[in-house]
Amino acid sequence: MHVVNTQWLNAITLFFILHLLSPTAYSDTKQDNSTVPDHLINSINSKKLWQNSEWLNLLHYQKHAEGEYLSNVVEDKFFNAEDGKHNPQTELIATLKALYNTDVSVPDEHAQCRFISRLNWLNKQLDNGLTELPTLNCPLYEEWRKLMPAHKATLVFPAYHLNSPSSMYGHTLLRIDPPAKDNSSAWLSMAVNFGANINNDDNSILYAFKGLSGGYPGIFIVTPYYNKIKEYNRYENRDIWEYPLNLTPQETERMVLHLWELKEINFNYYFFDENCSYRLLELLQVARPGLELTDEFGLTAIPVDTVRSIERADLITGIVYRPSQSTNVYYLLNQLSSKQQDFVYLLSQDADLVNHETFKQYEQHTQNIMLEAAFHYLRVRQNDEVRSDKIAKNSYKLLQAINSDANFTSKATVFKESQRPEKGHLSKRLTLTAGEGDDLNYAEIEFRMSFHSLEDPLDGFLEGAQINLGSVSIRAYEDEVQIQQFDIIDIFSLTPRNQFFQPLSWRVYSGLEQQLINGRDHLAGHVTAGAGVAYKPWIHGYAYGLLMTRLELNSQFSRNIEPALGISSGLLHHFSFGTAHLELSGEEFLNDEYRHRVKFTQNFNLQRNHAIRLSMLKQRQTNAEFTEAQLSYHYFFQ
Repeated sequence: MHVVNTQWLNAITLFFILHLLSPTAYSDTKQDNSTVPDHLINSINSKKLWQNSEWLNLLHYQKHAEGEYLSNVVEDKFFNAEDGKHNPQTELIATLKALYNTDVSVPDEHAQCRFISRLNWLNKQLDNGLTELPTLNCPLYEEWRKLMPAHKATLVFPAYHLNSPSSMYGHTLLRIDPPAKDNSSAWLSMAVNFGANINNDDNSILYAFKGLSGGYPGIFIVTPYYNKIKEYNRYENRDIWEYPLNLTPQETERMVLHLWELKEINFNYYFFDENCSYRLLELLQVARPGLELTDEFGLTAIPVDTVRSIERADLITGIVYRPSQSTNVYYLLNQLSSKQQDFVYLLSQDADLVNHETFKQYEQHTQNIMLEAAFHYLRVRQNDEVRSDKIAKNSYKLLQAINSDANFTSKATVFKESQRPEKGHLSKRLTLTAGEGDDLNYAEIEFRMSFHSLEDPLDGFLEGAQINLGSVSIRAYEDEVQIQQFDIIDIFSLTPRNQFFQPLSWRVYSGLEQQLINGRDHLAGHVTAGAGVAYKPWIHGYAYGLLMTRLELNSQFSRNIEPALGISSGLLHHFSFGTAHLELSGEEFLNDEYRHRVKFTQNFNLQRNHAIRLSMLKQRQTNAEFTEAQLSYHYFFQ
């Protein structure tokens, strides 16, 4: 998922000049200056072409009831009929009349130039095609097509980015490529991106509210692909996964023609469903009639789920991995001993150390890895900081040392099959639990709308990343049923620190949860957040400590809203068979209430979408102490 920064779109390129010069005031098609042959109207009516799925896809109609449609497009200029937004029949007739409009004084505003995709489709659907059309050229479209390839397409998935609310689920976009015979690099391809057209003055809370409620319009933007590589790979340090598609040149052409019609056209945009991924699925349905990709998605359209949908439709022919610069650094460092890693850091500070005896004592292969690691590390630093003459000077010296070795070969970062995002567990989760707490047995059922917990099976996900939204659990005792917990949001980012990188780890979660007070459970609301540090003392292992703050809405407190300070610390380790997590946490409120907890969780992976989890909790708090044990079955689905 992604957003479009409107200021960033004013790049000084020919493409954007054309984009800005494209007509925004269209001719009034209600003035009937057309001379449509009668047999074409009769053919449309006899074939009921407005019911054709290809026509419905071109206008982005959704069927809401029998015979009732509504387009996801919110721009009036996208329609030729006054009621075209919800009437496919009148829109089709009005489009045909607009194509035959004899007023061609402003060619770029004529329907033949604005709606080339619809023109081509009608030509194929009607017997003998569209005859006696007004003759005209389309200068803006012709210039646009010089910049826009239309031979093949690639689905692109930039990986998860927890520090950006709009991209914490990842993102999807399309890349349109020229023919291979042109010897064109992917850097010269064009990227097709859909995102929310946000107001730059909106804060994070307002952005979240508008994104969830449809407060922003969404828009397609076409830009050179190298801009996206720089944005994701370099500036945001996100890995990019590219999936070449088996669309034919004719299908790719059909999609590109439709993209011209969508230029500067606003859509409905909702963060969870009608988002970047959903709109790209609509484009693919235009490219290849008969695909029904959007039918799978109701509540949510999470980017990685749409990748899986495209895979199930047999559209994907392979995969290309484009690691970020920081991924390259870690990949190289992991091949070195801790002593060698320390020297890499020294090299990055003083490139003249390539002449030091300590460096020369290593084998040539190890020297090459150390040189490349130091060079890539400085590249990451340069992206994150204001340009530094010292960094630039050391980078140049390291590059000289690399180029001085005629046999030097770059150590390309490789990926394991288990790292592929689409190979991870599915996004929704149903949990069935049997538990016991202080001699009371209970059963519990939980539904999580999305997406991944620290203890869930790791394949396909970022280590140390937790993103959960919309989780609700209901607990049944022998004589009582209650809502045990409702999490609106629960995000946990464990990013290890070392001598190369010093990021903060953080967590924020909010919702409702039962709290034992005065011998009974009471449902309390809360907002809890904190930040701290994490380290990786061993492979696949984390140690962390965070300082937490909490605001709790609790009817049993003397004040309805009570603040608290606390800590959250623990050890996390991923085994081949599952994940173990030991956590010590607690908080002390301003009113002298306190809660201290120790919890151990062991997850056992059964299959990709099946797991069993054992957990033990010991809690001490004001005037109470209790122990709880649980055994849970987790089923992941889409």
